[in-house]
Amino acid sequence: MLELSQDGPAWQLAYGGDTLNTAIHLARAGVPTAYLTALGADPFSADLMQRWSAEGLDTSLVLVDPARNPGLYAITCDTAGERSFTYWRGESAARRIFTCEGIEAATARAEGADLLAFSLVSLAVLPEDGRRALLALARSVRERGGQVAFDGNYRPRLWGDVASARAARDAAIALATIGLPTLEDETLLSGERNAEAVAAHWQNLGCTETVVKLGPEGCRLPDGRVMAPERVLAPIDTSGAGDAFNAGYLAARLRGEAPAQAAIDGHALAGWTIMRRGAIPARDS
Repeated sequence: MLELSQDGPAWQLAYGGDTLNTAIHLARAGVPTAYLTALGADPFSADLMQRWSAEGLDTSLVLVDPARNPGLYAITCDTAGERSFTYWRGESAARRIFTCEGIEAATARAEGADLLAFSLVSLAVLPEDGRRALLALARSVRERGGQVAFDGNYRPRLWGDVASARAARDAAIALATIGLPTLEDETLLSGERNAEAVAAHWQNLGCTETVVKLGPEGCRLPDGRVMAPERVLAPIDTSGAGDAFNAGYLAARLRGEAPAQAAIDGHALAGWTIMRRGAIPARDS
């Protein structure tokens, strides 16, 4: 989506979205990363394609819906840097990705991925037939021996009811090899009050490598240890923190690092992100 973030009295235009944030960070880390989505035929979509390509992201799986445009969201932060979002994405092109011309060839390529990453937001913004298609893609990747990473990123306003969100989450967990839930989301969605209960739920559904994100407290590793960040920061903007953690963790795991080291890398990237504005801050030193 297009992203509006405030810098003093002015609003800055950039881009973001949970899986996109993770994809950009992976591409920046040198992981060959393609992004499967849909944009429009408008000037904003063309600008997004150019910017993503400049980041090293493979845009060959970005399809075009000429009748729709990108979604839009605005970030507002409180004095502690905690973000909230306002959305305009009801008619975004990404919602109709599985009806776009070229989707068959795009999904055929995606089936051969070493790692497929998606989130509960990915499922939320799709119509029912699109959700089924995305889950079928995840199943195919796993059956072919690829990894499937799933982030249970719960946004209540995207769902008609909690039961539907919970059912979609559980269907995705059953197909995942790497789970990246957040305790706060899981408490809202199904009532688990601690990381152990969240991990047990995900593992019982078949996701053995589950890392529960705990905000400033760090994360619970698959072996039950809690890995705290190197230090607690006073964030400027928490937008994209969990997505950055996902990217740091997944990049390390793809390199063959153990979960503990992957969590350290995830905390480092999340810490860098929250000290800058926007979901995907510009690269710096």
